[in-house]
Amino acid sequence: MKKTFHISTPDEAILPALQSKIDNLTKPKGSLGVLERLAKQIGWIQQTLEPTLNKPYNVVFAADHGIADEGVSFSPKEVTCQMISNFLNGGAGVNFLARQHGFGLKVVDGGVDFDFPPIEGLIDRKIRKGTRNYLYEAAMTEEEAELALERGAAIVDDCRAEGCNIISFGEMGIANTSSSSMWMHFLTGIPLEACTGAGSGLDRAGVRRKYEILQRAADNYKGDRSTYDIMRYFGGYEMVMAVGGMLRAAELGMVILIDGFIMTNCLLVASKLVPEVMHYAIFGHQGDEAGHKLVLDYLGAKPILHLDLRLGEGTGAICAYPIVESAVRMIREMSSFHDARVTKYF
Repeated sequence: MKKTFHISTPDEAILPALQSKIDNLTKPKGSLGVLERLAKQIGWIQQTLEPTLNKPYNVVFAADHGIADEGVSFSPKEVTCQMISNFLNGGAGVNFLARQHGFGLKVVDGGVDFDFPPIEGLIDRKIRKGTRNYLYEAAMTEEEAELALERGAAIVDDCRAEGCNIISFGEMGIANTSSSSMWMHFLTGIPLEACTGAGSGLDRAGVRRKYEILQRAADNYKGDRSTYDIMRYFGGYEMVMAVGGMLRAAELGMVILIDGFIMTNCLLVASKLVPEVMHYAIFGHQGDEAGHKLVLDYLGAKPILHLDLRLGEGTGAICAYPIVESAVRMIREMSSFHDARVTKYF
């Protein structure tokens, strides 16, 4: 990997003060559970006892996958470009959630197999019209992988310049659960069959066929098995852009809300490249896609929500945002026993 990310571990000296502030709010110690854990993490990331959440953004990266030609997805490939229009018209799942929770939304064409005319709201960062079919060859070249990392990072720079300090990522790309399964299998050692699920709606026979095709692709792989080579051999442009975005967000000290199966595997790759990225990650939910719980467990992650979601797009991350906001409001707005003149009752 030519592009480098310098991600620091936040200074741990502030942690006792954060814990003391949380423990001395007017409540029994530990009684706000997950909110306390989140408040401490965000205060640690931001190095303050008064953390804030400013101008949240969700970035949807879109691209097509060559492996889709093998019929590994219930949905046809043209859905990718059709959903771009849906995002831009405000009609997708991520749109209503972004509106509800005050998220800015950026939609990025990283490699959709369609020639879009200039469209207001669509950010053109296309690398190629879809990846190659990794059943037979690497999905992307090293040069394309570098470009995807750089372009994903640059989108985060744009969000940061607009005042954003908490960001989530979503994806649109038919067959990207297949690519995520390949990343997960090679980087965790979990059997490929356990990593492979229904995606957008395959039945049991379809999942079996998907697994058999992916197993053939795994058997055909002759690379060096490094994280970088696995990333570019089996990844999608939208996924590698998300990896670059996550690494850059951590480098900038931003809070990263992690979405579902695909974005969790993007964080898996990011964490194998630069382990310190994990300090900045908050896991929004545990989804319904086969393998998601397994990769969350591998990462030692504690997701906030369990809503049986498997849409992607960043929807689960945005759904979790109000809980994160509650955690920040807790540490900022609750009175201490001293200030409220309440006797400690624990």
